[in-house]
Amino acid sequence: MHGSPHEEDALVSYLTLRRAVGAMGVLLPPVLALGCILMGWCRGLEPSISAYYGTGMRDVMVGTLFAIGWFLFAYRGYDRRDDLAGNLACGFAIAVALFPTTSDTSSVRTVHWLAATGLFLVLAYFSLVLFTKTDPAQPPTPRKRLRNRIYKACGVIMLACIALIALYALLPGAAGLASLQPVFWLESAALWAFGVSWFVKGETVFTDHATAH
Repeated sequence: MHGSPHEEDALVSYLTLRRAVGAMGVLLPPVLALGCILMGWCRGLEPSISAYYGTGMRDVMVGTLFAIGWFLFAYRGYDRRDDLAGNLACGFAIAVALFPTTSDTSSVRTVHWLAATGLFLVLAYFSLVLFTKTDPAQPPTPRKRLRNRIYKACGVIMLACIALIALYALLPGAAGLASLQPVFWLESAALWAFGVSWFVKGETVFTDHATAH
């Protein structure tokens, strides 16, 4: 049984929104890194994703963060928790864009890092709590259980990346790892986990109807 054309259009719109958010999360690190090198603005990787604000890729970074923020603000889930999480993530994403880590003002840099941490924490909450919710009236299908494992793995990866970035910043001896750009790779891993989680939520893969015959 199919819903009305309006309901089906709304479903397609939400699936498209989730896929778009996922795509931006996955593509942002390689687009920034490769674009900067190919355009001759960078000789190699910058120390972090945020550091690209100080390069010619600034507009790409800021534009992507604003787009992700807008999509998250427009996102509506099953209850108020989804709406609140989306609104918080939107605010954090925009703050990350407006308060660059390349600023000479320490308070601006502090706001940036707090907003970035808040953003990843909310995105991890999406994956670990909101995406794994199941209708209590219906037992989860095998594909739903698989999706939940993916959501949980993505959430754990995001939290682990946040913890490792904090550990790197706090350990005096960690400076010797600077040439490996660990913050860039940890931020990239968190963004990829975020993107994968939203791809799956957008029914790009592992959908229930794929097994129905």
